Amino acid sequence: MLSMQHSPSFALPPSSDLESNPSHGYLSHPQPADCRSSIAEPLAFPDFSMDDSLSHRDSVSTDNTSNDSPESWDGDDPSDSSPPGGGGVKVPTTMIGPSTVFQFNVLASPEPDVVPKVEELDDNDELPGLKPLGVETPGLSVSGPPQSGTGPAAAPVTVPRKRGRPRKHPLPVPGGHVKITKGRSKTGCITCRRRKKKCDETKPACQNCQKNAVVCEGYPPKEIWKSGKQKMEDARTQTPVVYRSLPILIDGIETEMDRKLLDHFVYGFSRVLTLINDDSNPFKEILLPMATQHRGLMHSLMCLSGSHLSGLNPEPGVKERKYYHFHRAIRDLKANITARTNMTEQEPELLSEDPIIASTIALSLNTICEGETNGEYRPHMDAARYLLVTQEPRNENFRQFIVEFFQYHDVSNSITSLDRRPAHLDGELRLPDFVPHAQAGMFLGVFDGLFRYISQVTGLRDRIRQRFSEGYEPAVDYQILSDAVMIDTSIRTWETSHPPNTPNYYLAQLYRQSTWVYLYRTIRPSRPSDKIAQVVDDGLEFLDLLPQDAGAFSIVLMPLFLLGCSAFVPRQREKIRKGFDALKAYSNLRNIEPAFTVVQRVWEVMDTKTEDSWDWERIIKEMNMDFLIT
Repeated sequence: MLSMQHSPSFALPPSSDLESNPSHGYLSHPQPADCRSSIAEPLAFPDFSMDDSLSHRDSVSTDNTSNDSPESWDGDDPSDSSPPGGGGVKVPTTMIGPSTVFQFNVLASPEPDVVPKVEELDDNDELPGLKPLGVETPGLSVSGPPQSGTGPAAAPVTVPRKRGRPRKHPLPVPGGHVKITKGRSKTGCITCRRRKKKCDETKPACQNCQKNAVVCEGYPPKEIWKSGKQKMEDARTQTPVVYRSLPILIDGIETEMDRKLLDHFVYGFSRVLTLINDDSNPFKEILLPMATQHRGLMHSLMCLSGSHLSGLNPEPGVKERKYYHFHRAIRDLKANITARTNMTEQEPELLSEDPIIASTIALSLNTICEGETNGEYRPHMDAARYLLVTQEPRNENFRQFIVEFFQYHDVSNSITSLDRRPAHLDGELRLPDFVPHAQAGMFLGVFDGLFRYISQVTGLRDRIRQRFSEGYEPAVDYQILSDAVMIDTSIRTWETSHPPNTPNYYLAQLYRQSTWVYLYRTIRPSRPSDKIAQVVDDGLEFLDLLPQDAGAFSIVLMPLFLLGCSAFVPRQREKIRKGFDALKAYSNLRNIEPAFTVVQRVWEVMDTKTEDSWDWERIIKEMNMDFLIT
């Protein structure tokens, strides 16, 4: 039995050395007096001055035997175990790495079942960070194989302290019991859980909310846990929820964006299509009620509204719905036309369907709104011509509107195209005779007979172009001159039915001037003259008299185009430019820009090769453009 008398400081090797030798341990708790025996010789105390012979010992044993052999430390040899009551304690005196200073008592017990224990210090992970004692390494040695980093030349190494705040609690011992953190409860009130505060769970309202002057929202309903089998059984017994969606009130008006397109069509877009911009507008009075009963026509009108609105508001949702309605309108139109061709003669009442004709007209207008210049309007205009020739609309108001609408666009199209000629010239569709009350028309020039003269001038241009291509001289023969004089007389005697000093009256005079310009540019050489300059100036004066918000601005593009192709004087071109800008600001139709592009090209030809500016239809073809100027 050993007992330290002076409780000195002692240099202990790292805990790993002790843990690897379970047969050597140090007990710090007191033992009975009859089990103790003391020794007088001191062990290795680095803090005391001792004899040099003591510093050369390899180990100290109570049985005065040397413990130099490695077998005395590995604990595997039976001779290494101490006998009861007199076991030896081996203390290595070599300093291995950083040491710690503590007090201990060496005890020996006579019971064979008592295993010495080494009480480890807390925070073993911080032992390498302690400052080592100033003991010279060469004075001590350890039995066993030498370790790396030790030797006569090795100096004490100061391990830097780890960064960060010191650990409040030690790391858990490997293999020991790890305390499990208690999870957050989910039984607090809704308010405290949202505020991430601890709830006292007082019913019906927690005191925490009352103290903080907030409204306690109560507690969520308790959910009883059920296994998967129980959930399946409950699902079998429960009646499934039946969800019935409401049908669409109006086919074609399906989303919130569609409602915006409908409002834009009624309050904005319809006013820029005809002379009438009030509630009696035919697009609102005739087509819209018809569209509520026909899905394909509604898709066509919504596509038309979306094309116009996308120019004002480039919102992605507008373009998305525009393309959707366009494809639905095309699909429904094809299905309706196919169904008509499969009809038998025994069902004549089903052969005529006015919404089909209206859909073709609306789709042709869509090309105007989009500003398409590759002839996209052609199939729609051809379909409308075929339907109007093969059948007559049932509704009289609709028939009058749709015939006037088609004739206006058909005749205007012949002014800018080499191969598109009005249907009435081919004998397919006859223009209506002069109507005394032509002011009731939705457009100008159709019912009052002025467009008949424009169609006749177009016929003269075709005859002159043919004679010129065949090499006949002169290109304008006597018969052509005779017909031109008759047309000139008709234009001079033409009078509008609109009352004087009104926007429609000024517009009618503008159409009259542009028709005469069209005739003069057809039979006369393409060169500047006082006559043509005077007529163009008069036409521009009538244009200036039109109010900027008048419905007459909706059909100004065609006469403005004819005046522009005849503006040989530079001062007239600036007024033409301002007229195009005003028209674009009013209607925002995107076919205005390509029309002005053609006019500018005609001006360039006028300034270089004046004679070539006569045939602006060919200039448009050379520019690879094909569009409606309506």
